[in-house]
Amino acid sequence: MKGLRSVLTVGAMMVALTAASSTLYAGADDAAWVGQCIRDNKREGQSEATVAIYCSCMNNKMSDNETLSITAWEQRNPAAMAACEREAGWK
Repeated sequence: MKGLRSVLTVGAMMVALTAASSTLYAGADDAAWVGQCIRDNKREGQSEATVAIYCSCMNNKMSDNETLSITAWEQRNPAAMAACEREAGWK
């Protein structure tokens, strides 16, 4: 079972990294921001893939010059948060 969980975790991270790298210009620290967002949301009752898609979406909506974490930024941008929840299939 641990092996399956590891495979799912790696898969979710790959989804997040693929989505994060799909932006026109991705900052070097995007993967770190998305990874932190995934860790911040791991206890929200969503699948790892859903959280990865959500975090990548939020990261893509943020400016490359933003200094807030995704978790802090989402609290100030509820419309973006709602849009990313829809995109990720957050329930």
